[in-house]
Amino acid sequence: MQTHFLKLIVLSGFLFQAVTGYSQPPGFNYDEDKVPPYTLPDPLVTSAGKQVTTARQWAGVRRPELLKLFAEQVYGKTPERRLKTRYEVRSVDSSALGGTAIRKQVSIVWTEYPDLPSLDLLLYVPKNRPDAGKPPVFVGLNYMGNHSISTEPGIALSTRWLPNRPDGKVVNNRATEAARGVQMSRWPLELIVSKGYSVATAYYGDLEPDHAEGWKTGIRSVLDPPTNQKKDGWQAIGVWAWGMSRMLDYLETDSSVDARRAIVVGHSRQGKAALWAGAQDLRFAAVIANESGEGGATLSKRVFGETIERINTTFPYWFCLQYRTYNGKPEALPFDQHELLALIAPRPLYVASAQGDQWADPKGEFLSAQKTDPVYQLYGKKGIGSGDWPPIHQPVGETVRYHIRAGEHDVKRYDWEQFINFADKNFKRR
Repeated sequence: MQTHFLKLIVLSGFLFQAVTGYSQPPGFNYDEDKVPPYTLPDPLVTSAGKQVTTARQWAGVRRPELLKLFAEQVYGKTPERRLKTRYEVRSVDSSALGGTAIRKQVSIVWTEYPDLPSLDLLLYVPKNRPDAGKPPVFVGLNYMGNHSISTEPGIALSTRWLPNRPDGKVVNNRATEAARGVQMSRWPLELIVSKGYSVATAYYGDLEPDHAEGWKTGIRSVLDPPTNQKKDGWQAIGVWAWGMSRMLDYLETDSSVDARRAIVVGHSRQGKAALWAGAQDLRFAAVIANESGEGGATLSKRVFGETIERINTTFPYWFCLQYRTYNGKPEALPFDQHELLALIAPRPLYVASAQGDQWADPKGEFLSAQKTDPVYQLYGKKGIGSGDWPPIHQPVGETVRYHIRAGEHDVKRYDWEQFINFADKNFKRR
């Protein structure tokens, strides 16, 4: 079964292909004048109707309420049972990226389930840093296997299921040697390392292949599988978010990086997962969501671009069953995504959009990030402020920051330049 980021899908009489950006399907709104009136819930009003006025009230009362709400209504409840793990270092190259970095390949093995695919982590650590301390680390999942983010031949070629490609780089759902570096533009390793940051990534298909039957060979086959689930059972987005936390578990044991300054980052569906990971796991020091759209950073009640009904219809295995009750009626939501973003407070949060990605509703992503300001203010933090949606290539905000760039649905060097600048400002060198 193919996924939409590499295959043309015929839905409602239109074709779209996410690797080249989204186009407007018939019957969907791309007109600001057609955005229906909507009212957003106040993140600082509890379920009992009481106003939250202090950071202590937020952390002790309102934040747990919202976390529970998103678990039960959108992403599903993450299983509490932890899988026993073993870390196996597969290789270490002390002269990676032309001698500028150390490259490690580490398998996170689920010791109770030897037949379950391991989570294979690829880690780059800069050798020359602007300080004497351990480097912060960007943590995120990739779409095409670790081999896809670099042409370095020492990176193990993934043996997991991958969506076939018409260019022959993936055949019979397996990567070929030609697939090396196929998505390296999304991971400018030389840039990141040159700025003193580490990068930890893994293929999201190690956790669950991105198709309706993917759970059968992934983590959900042993942790709360769909056959046992209630309406609030977790699905794929929850699994991928869970996997990011397992990557952080390993990084806490690796003395070459500063896991206390781990920045979880994700693009598109992995932007949704990164937000959910950051909301649940307070160990992540900052969160970056790039073009995460519906079910991620954007406001559902705006009904612009992709809708709850469309995402639940196209990808019914991403969100919990309960989320489908809002298909065609986003006005019934007792929450909206600005409250998910608020769960990151007081930690730094970056939301990024692309002008050519109207399907993800860039303005809705901005407004959602802006609506977190009252929560960040409880902690004495400045967010985006009351300004208007900014023009392209003019980032705004402080602890919460936003930009929109020219171009399509993708991760560009410009995006990474902004993410690194943001990290520099929020994580002073030690």
